Amino acid sequence: MVTNQFAICVYVKGGNSMTKKSKTQQKNGRDFTKIRTPHTYAIIFVVVLICWVLTFIIPAGKFSVHEIEYKDSNGEVKTKTVLMADTFRYSYNLNTDFLSVKLKDLSNDAEALQQIGVDQKALKEFVKTDPKTWDQSKLDDLGLTDDVLYEKYGRSIYDTSKKLHKTANVWGTDDFNGFGFMNYVFEGLVTGDKYGSAVGIVALILVVGGSFGIIMKTGAIDAGIHAFIRKTRGLERLALPLLFFIFSLGGATFGMSEEVIPFAIIMVPFVIALGYDSIVAVTVTFVASQVGNAASWMSPFSVAIAQGIAGVPVLSGATFRLIMWFIITALSAVYMMAYAEKIRKKPELSVVYNNDEYFRNRIENVTEEEMKFTLGHKLILLEMLAVLIWIIWGVTAKSYYIPEIASQFFVMGFAAGVIAVIFKLNNMTINDMASSFQKGVADLAGTAIVVGMAKGILLVLGGSDANVPSALNTVLYGVGNALRGVPAVVGAWSMYIFQSLFNLVVTSNSGQAALTMPIMAPLSDIVGVPRQIAVLAYQLGAGFLDAFTPVSASLVGVLGVARIDWSKWAKFQIKMQAFFFLLGTIAIIIAVSVGLQ
Repeated sequence: MVTNQFAICVYVKGGNSMTKKSKTQQKNGRDFTKIRTPHTYAIIFVVVLICWVLTFIIPAGKFSVHEIEYKDSNGEVKTKTVLMADTFRYSYNLNTDFLSVKLKDLSNDAEALQQIGVDQKALKEFVKTDPKTWDQSKLDDLGLTDDVLYEKYGRSIYDTSKKLHKTANVWGTDDFNGFGFMNYVFEGLVTGDKYGSAVGIVALILVVGGSFGIIMKTGAIDAGIHAFIRKTRGLERLALPLLFFIFSLGGATFGMSEEVIPFAIIMVPFVIALGYDSIVAVTVTFVASQVGNAASWMSPFSVAIAQGIAGVPVLSGATFRLIMWFIITALSAVYMMAYAEKIRKKPELSVVYNNDEYFRNRIENVTEEEMKFTLGHKLILLEMLAVLIWIIWGVTAKSYYIPEIASQFFVMGFAAGVIAVIFKLNNMTINDMASSFQKGVADLAGTAIVVGMAKGILLVLGGSDANVPSALNTVLYGVGNALRGVPAVVGAWSMYIFQSLFNLVVTSNSGQAALTMPIMAPLSDIVGVPRQIAVLAYQLGAGFLDAFTPVSASLVGVLGVARIDWSKWAKFQIKMQAFFFLLGTIAIIIAVSVGLQ
């Protein structure tokens, strides 16, 4: 009845001028103005499907690779495998007629075989077989890899009549017709090792989730938030910019990324309690860290590696980058506060307003007893602070990474649970510790799956190994050629655009540096800009887009903690990315103008 009365009132007020929109809705029974955003899983699947289709269009290509030495930010000499820009070739079938002649000659050259490490007797037996049965895997067994043959005989080893594509099957596994894109979830989840994506990050997310499940059960964070709010009335606006600078500094100094996930668990309820939304919490933590990473003057995972590969002195150009970091961080903090204040004044404007109901209910339903900030709560927060300092020290001084960080957070959760049991916080028992850990893991299981899905996109494109034929390598080569001969400013700006787009697929800073810098560094010489600017274009492009791309395991981990669907995050972030792109463009133009060296 209420609905009918409302409809009648509207019709009377509007008379016969009832809007076309209303008539359409009445006719079809559907409101087309309310479009549901796709689920993150659905978005990733569509991206995977598009990438799979592209592999039918773009032929596979590869580069030869070699080891180079570079100095890290601590001055230590390290090695990195990088591609050789002038060695790109498409994937072809072998020219077995040519090889049969050359390998027969080679089998009689003992000195040459010794140099390349091939057994003469084995080769002599091999060349007696039918060349039509030869393939690269059999040659690999002899030590005659594609790189060895290409270096010795050039493109003549290939039958160049037809370029080959590296396209995944619709379905398959390693033991059944090869990788299939319909298995991208599983394959993505089990890719890598404990030191990186996706296995390592998935495990880290689950361990961190379980540990914070225990911590949240103790009530220490809720009690601490309420205590802080009571004692700092009116100072909330100072907290957010300060935190933004702190996390930006973390990104600039030690490449803070995965480490942000546990901080976000703390910050989301804290920021919402101050009157903002979960988007502000993610921005002040993860986005801030990526701003710092983008404008870093010393990150060992981005700047140091990129400068080493480009042949630029490590930590050179630090003054320019330090000034750039401060300005970009300050402007980004202002952008964040403008949004935050808008949400503070009218919370309903937030695209995650309904999502944040979970956190608001928790805050509103806290009892007077739970609001008490007891000695037990203080000890847990002090213990958490001690572990976080331990983590920061470990990452910066001892090169701790995912396995160590995961272990440290488990210690944090376990110690918090023991304190809660001793002080009887929320009547906590040993069984409660176990069940809380389980619940925390369950809460982030969906996020862990997204990490695997995101990694699957790269697998469908053929992987990020420059030495293995893939559509991705072909794209990289094509862009490199396209930028030859353009004006300096346009060339530098184009490098920045390319690095930004490339980061949508390859989110590893060191991986992107290894793939792109061997091409972009010599390309900058051709374009007429210093190699230092090529490094700058790389770090700006690689840094800013990490805060947007659904392929970023760290981002989806933080979004999972904040209970934000990526599609809703994108609605907010797309505007901020435009702002970042403007800042990056200005930085590139200034760098070219001053001739940054």
